[in-house]
Amino acid sequence: MSRSTTPIALTIAGSDSGGGAGIQADLKTFAALGVYGASVITAITAQNTLGVRGVHDVPAGMVAAQIAAVLDDLAVGAVKVGMVSRPATVRIIAAALARCPAPVVLDPVMIATSGDRLISDAAVAALRAHLLPLAACLTPNLAEAATLLGADMAADEAAMADQGRRLLALGPKAVLMKGGHADRPEAVDILVTATGIDRFAAARIDSPNLHGTGCTLSSAIAAGLARGLALVEAVGEAKAYLTRAIAAGRTMRVGRGHGPVDHFAGREPIGQGA
Repeated sequence: MSRSTTPIALTIAGSDSGGGAGIQADLKTFAALGVYGASVITAITAQNTLGVRGVHDVPAGMVAAQIAAVLDDLAVGAVKVGMVSRPATVRIIAAALARCPAPVVLDPVMIATSGDRLISDAAVAALRAHLLPLAACLTPNLAEAATLLGADMAADEAAMADQGRRLLALGPKAVLMKGGHADRPEAVDILVTATGIDRFAAARIDSPNLHGTGCTLSSAIAAGLARGLALVEAVGEAKAYLTRAIAAGRTMRVGRGHGPVDHFAGREPIGQGA
C-alpha cells in the first residue's frame, strides 16, 4: 500500500504550562491546520493566564540533541522558532538550521502577553546576528521590531513598512510586521519582501483572550509553508485562521487573566459535549 506524504512542521520554542502559548499553542495550531507537529523545547516556563512565575532554560546540548533527533528521522517541511532565551542556545539552533533546507519562520518572542520579559539583551543580540539571516519570514510585533532595531515603536503603517525594510536588511527573506497590538480599528499586518509590500487587514476583535496570538500566527504560517503554500498565501491563511480563533475564543473561560484563543474554532466547544 502506498503512503501519502504527511506535511510536517517543527516548532522550536518554550513550553507554556498554562497551555495558551509556546509549544502548546504551536502544536494545537499545526493540528488544527492539518499538519503533523514535532517539537523541540528550549525552556520550561511556569506560567498561567496571570503571568510568568519562572523560566528554566533547557541546556543547549539537549536542545541540539532534540533537533538532531527530529531532523534525522522526520521530513520536516517548515520550522517555527519561538522563545530562545540564551545566546548559546541561539547559536546551537542556528548551526542546526543552517543545514536544514526547510523554511524557517522566526517569531522573536521577548515579552509575554502579561508583560513579563522572557529573554535577555544578550539573547536578543544573538538572535539578530545568527537567526535573522536564516529566516524565510521574521514575524515581530511592534515592540519586538523596535527592540531588534533599537528604535521607537512604529506609530503608523508607513513606519511599520520602514522598520520592516530595515529589518529585511539584517538578513531575513521577508518580514511580517504585526500590528495587532496597535490601538486602531483594524488589525493590520504588513509583509515586507525584496519585491514589495503586502497588507493584511482584519477588523479588530475586542476580546480578553489574546494570550499566545503571536505564537499562533507564526506557527500557522509555518503550517502553510509545510503544506507547500507560497509565503503570501501562507500569511493570508494564517491571518484568517487567527482571526477566527480570536473571535471564537472571546467567550472561553480559561483562567482568571489573559486567556487563550480557540485554536480549534468551529469545533464543539470544550465542556459542552454530550
